[in-house]
Amino acid sequence: MTFYHRPALARAGAAALLAVGGLTAVGTPAQAADLPDLVLVPISTSLARGVEAAQAKPFKFTVTNVGTATAKDVSVRVKVDQLKPKRVGFLVPDGCRVVSSQFYDCRLGDLPAGTSEDFGVPLFSMGGRGDGGVLTVGVGTVTPQPNTADEIVDVPIQVTRPGYDLTAWVQDIQDNVVVDGARQDEPDLKPVRRGVTVPLDWAVYNAGSRPATGVFYGLTLPAGVSFVDLPESCVRQEILGKAQALCEDDGVVLQPGQYYTADVKVRVGTEVTEPVLHEGDLFAYGLDRVVGQPEVEPRVAGKAQRKAFAEVDELDNHTTFEASSTCRPSPARTRAARRRPRRPRPVRRSRARAASRA
Repeated sequence: MTFYHRPALARAGAAALLAVGGLTAVGTPAQAADLPDLVLVPISTSLARGVEAAQAKPFKFTVTNVGTATAKDVSVRVKVDQLKPKRVGFLVPDGCRVVSSQFYDCRLGDLPAGTSEDFGVPLFSMGGRGDGGVLTVGVGTVTPQPNTADEIVDVPIQVTRPGYDLTAWVQDIQDNVVVDGARQDEPDLKPVRRGVTVPLDWAVYNAGSRPATGVFYGLTLPAGVSFVDLPESCVRQEILGKAQALCEDDGVVLQPGQYYTADVKVRVGTEVTEPVLHEGDLFAYGLDRVVGQPEVEPRVAGKAQRKAFAEVDELDNHTTFEASSTCRPSPARTRAARRRPRRPRPVRRSRARAASRA
């Protein structure tokens, strides 16, 4: 099993991270109300020696709104002054704002209650193996929150041996999604109507310094969603009431900076009653071999892919996602959500074969 690891929250000096440049936390209202509650979880831990700036690895984070209201205008603040420049370099993603030599920030937009979003902080190798210093990241929203304790994290960076490093990404299931391997600049996204079939936009990115030869991956859909089309190499099954596909491409060679994806279509069930369907999962592992012809040719990732994605580091080769439907929540579920907001849970692999590659 693989579990999320949350480092100790930033303390001395790091509280200033959110205060700089408009991310100041807002005080809690005196009376209870529907409020957002952001939780930031770091996923990546390691960087392969030899990763170049042109294929920088997006160190992966997940921000989840476990509150009961939409978090408006969510921003990310990145503090880089504790990175060791002889081992680790960083890039400022396109569209982000440089505040000083120590900080830059990026906008994620609105984050509805009960949903999450992954983002990456691009890092690359500058020298040898060892301690790469500490990356500090915080998230904030212009909407008042009841709790800001989970909004800032310190992540120790380790530079490891050269190797491949797979990172998984899936766009939430929505209508009007364009299948383009991780671009998130689609302005016309809408909830999916019940009974409608839509494509799934997903990708596995090699953020390491060596090729990955052969890919094994598994897709588990949110409850209430089923597969319509899958690659021929996939085996379907059901696990805990969710549709799952286990797939293998023995022939693919995934070079550093390339990503792998295949055509997958899914359908939102006619019986669903909730506007957000939890929780899908994608994991991927290299097979360390090449046999026969690949089913899918890998593609070179551009700046948008490297910004969104983020084996040297196995903690970030899985990701979770949701499906948005046009249904309204039932009153019982709404009351339950207010009593106990959903917190991130450990993510477990779903097959012994995958576990054997940990």
